[in-house]
Amino acid sequence: MNARLGYHLEFEHLIQYVQYPMLIANRQGVITSCNNAASKLLESQIEMTGKHVQEIFPELSEQPKSNVQVSIDGKSYALIQFPLHDKRGQIGSLIMMDDQFHELLRQAVDTYETALMDLSECILGVDEKGHVNFLSRSYANLLGLPDSDSAIGKHCTEVVKNTRMHKVIKTGKPEIGHLMDINDKTVLATRIPRFENGQIIGAIGKIMFHDVDEFKALATQVQEMETKIEFYEQEIKRIQGAKFSFKSIIGNSNKIKDVKSNAEKVAKSRSTVLIKGETGTGKELFAHAIHLASPRSAGPFIPLNCAAIPKDLLEAELFGYESGAFTGAKEGGKPGKFELAKNGTLFLDEIGDLPLDMQAKLLRALERKEIDRIGGTSSKKIDVRIIAATNKDLWEMTQQGNFREDLYYRLNVFMIEIPPLRERKEDVIPIATHLIDKLSKEIGLIGASMSEDVKHALMDYSWPGNIRELENVLERSMNVVEDSGTIEMRHLPVYFRKGRSRDAMDGVYSLKEQMESTEKRAIMKALKKSDGNKNEAAKRLGIHRASLYRKMEKYEISVH
Repeated sequence: MNARLGYHLEFEHLIQYVQYPMLIANRQGVITSCNNAASKLLESQIEMTGKHVQEIFPELSEQPKSNVQVSIDGKSYALIQFPLHDKRGQIGSLIMMDDQFHELLRQAVDTYETALMDLSECILGVDEKGHVNFLSRSYANLLGLPDSDSAIGKHCTEVVKNTRMHKVIKTGKPEIGHLMDINDKTVLATRIPRFENGQIIGAIGKIMFHDVDEFKALATQVQEMETKIEFYEQEIKRIQGAKFSFKSIIGNSNKIKDVKSNAEKVAKSRSTVLIKGETGTGKELFAHAIHLASPRSAGPFIPLNCAAIPKDLLEAELFGYESGAFTGAKEGGKPGKFELAKNGTLFLDEIGDLPLDMQAKLLRALERKEIDRIGGTSSKKIDVRIIAATNKDLWEMTQQGNFREDLYYRLNVFMIEIPPLRERKEDVIPIATHLIDKLSKEIGLIGASMSEDVKHALMDYSWPGNIRELENVLERSMNVVEDSGTIEMRHLPVYFRKGRSRDAMDGVYSLKEQMESTEKRAIMKALKKSDGNKNEAAKRLGIHRASLYRKMEKYEISVH
């Protein structure tokens, strides 16, 4: 049996079980069969099989079309025609007669019409000649009409004075936000033409504001919101932006002048910068200044201390995560530092402490210029400048296998090495003076200064902790100074008062050892009090858990 014929016969068999009257016609439009429901409906009218569908239903076109209305025994039916296909193309059509369609359509229209009437919106509808075919109750109330029905059928100019609905029908062009007067009120109106098959069939008008005063009030609110948004944007820039410029870097020594000069030059480029220097030399200060002097200064400055974040959280901090990526993940996900630094600068401090597995992921992001959120299914393009900083010898770390050589070259495009404070002694007093002015405002000590002995002591000291240690010493001294506000030798730490000979300087390094010894004992005591619980020990010590892990590793402290 021909496959197409078999398919056709099978379909004819199936429609016998459908309650709606149905007919099947072949490709030429000749009726080949009908179901029982169609036979009962039409048997007294005509013999259908073998005749063309248009002989029985002239209303039908040759192309399949739905919602054609026919009348049978005074009852209205909707004729819905569907094409029938097999793998090789159309083999005929199915015609269904539905007597419930019009009732359902009428109910739907009534429902939507009622809903439109009940809206608080002022809506006016007109046909292609400008006659009103719809008016919402709100619009009728605004016009002072007893009801909406009183306007139906009238020309729009009879219902609404100064209307332009008939002109919109003529021009076919919408009018948005036009002012017009209705009953001593100035309203804001919008008029939209309606088209069908390229022909204008009417127009819809809507009053956007019942009184222009409402519009003015809204405009005022929008203006206030824009002002607030502008303020918040500025605040975000202030919070996320760099806080220090090259003017904030104090010093007149040749060494610091050379470093500042090089930093100012590279700031204007897009190149990655690696800042190297001992702890406390001001690496982050330089990173801020480079960002502010760069073309990206309007963008965010996002810092991340690679040594302060636990290893298992570093990837999420850098690249972000999607909702549900892991247990405890924030609903809706969270952007990482790369995304937050878009069109700005990402400052990776203590880059030497980045774990090897994260070094590989960072290198991949820098080379591809895109990142993958944890749990994400697509990559995100990034436009970020990288400034990295370290107090370690990264090249030596690459030789030891602790730092990726390819990442080292990626980061070390332009290196800036900040000299320690002991190598630029002429900058000590200017920096100390600047710090005293800053601390005076914070502490509330007006007019603080240093005695000559103190200046000599500061100049003779080697400052292993650099500027950070200098600030620490000055802040401690200013908290114990008398009302005169002058820092004397007695206000300095004990090791400053033991003389400024070379032996005394050697004693400074022994002090460092003593401090480390004290720190080690404090950590061991906290761990003992916490029964080896590192989280609790970190809280007792007032440090981050990651810092505790590093210090335990440094002092070779283990918990059994």
